[in-house]
Amino acid sequence: MRDKLEKIIIAFEELEKKLSDPSIASDIKEFTRLNKEYAHQTDLVKAAREYLGALDDIEAAKEMLREATDADEKEMLQMEISENEAKLPQLEEDIKIMLIPGDPMDEKDTIVEIRSAAGGDEAAIFAGDLFKMYQRFIESKKWKMEVLDSSPSDAGGFKSIEFKVTGDRVYSVMKYESGVHRVQRVPKTESQGRIQTSTATVAVLPEADEIDVQINQSDLRIDTYCASGPGGQCVNTTYSAVRITHLPTNTVVQSQEQRSQIQNREVCMQMLRARLYEMELEKQQAELGAERSAQIGHGNRSEKIRTYNQPQDRVTDHRIGFNSTYNGVLLGDQLSSVIEALAAADRAAKLAAQV
Repeated sequence: MRDKLEKIIIAFEELEKKLSDPSIASDIKEFTRLNKEYAHQTDLVKAAREYLGALDDIEAAKEMLREATDADEKEMLQMEISENEAKLPQLEEDIKIMLIPGDPMDEKDTIVEIRSAAGGDEAAIFAGDLFKMYQRFIESKKWKMEVLDSSPSDAGGFKSIEFKVTGDRVYSVMKYESGVHRVQRVPKTESQGRIQTSTATVAVLPEADEIDVQINQSDLRIDTYCASGPGGQCVNTTYSAVRITHLPTNTVVQSQEQRSQIQNREVCMQMLRARLYEMELEKQQAELGAERSAQIGHGNRSEKIRTYNQPQDRVTDHRIGFNSTYNGVLLGDQLSSVIEALAAADRAAKLAAQV
């Protein structure tokens, strides 16, 4: 491990030199990329230096111990060796975790799609509750959220809603939310007090750049129509809403949340790139087979991942058997504890796969 850590430290020091180079500082894109890499390597290099320092101190103390004649000096050196040896296991474990290859998509912003599924009006209300849960979570992380498209339900909530989340390493956190979410509770419309089970699907798509996905304009059918939601006096009078169909894959995206046709078209292209990127990733992940099954992070949107049980005030994430409270997660601020547990289990699975 020593050789590997020494190489990491040398590369980090080279990175520091690059960041102080005026020619790099003048290239905003390259400087930003290197600065992100520097920030993500800092903790690893700190742990590596501490680990190597402890090894060096042990070696030096053992050398001195062989030559020491004074009893007190021997005791002091032996204590120093023991203290440094006690540090090594935890440092080694931390370093192994930090050396796990990162998901290249973790840096990306995301597009999140929530759709009501089984359960009629209650499923739409539940989809709305999930949206509010994510709103609170996103605000707590100081990220930004922009609604791209929505289809409200007459009973409340949403038949579907899509929104974009931007911030630091958004996908690395939000990716754990993909899948089927199930709620068990007494609907507001239920007079007999019977518990109903309803579901909603959540898809978390890494936002794709134009360089990630090449789209031929000849493959697109673009339709415009009158918006039917918020948007001021232009609603229902101008063709500002946009629907784009990608003909080769029959993928359809639409947006009417923005004020102009140009803005809605750009939003549609963002959503389309994300959808096509997801299709390509799913194809790659299917080819990986068993390797993918050991990872928690890429949930399939058809897989039931979590149940929110109101009568028992319990939320269970089925992937890891983690339990929290209904009021704490869906209505409060405890979603972070569920995601942190998923991230820890994901790291452990990847670490085990490396051994």
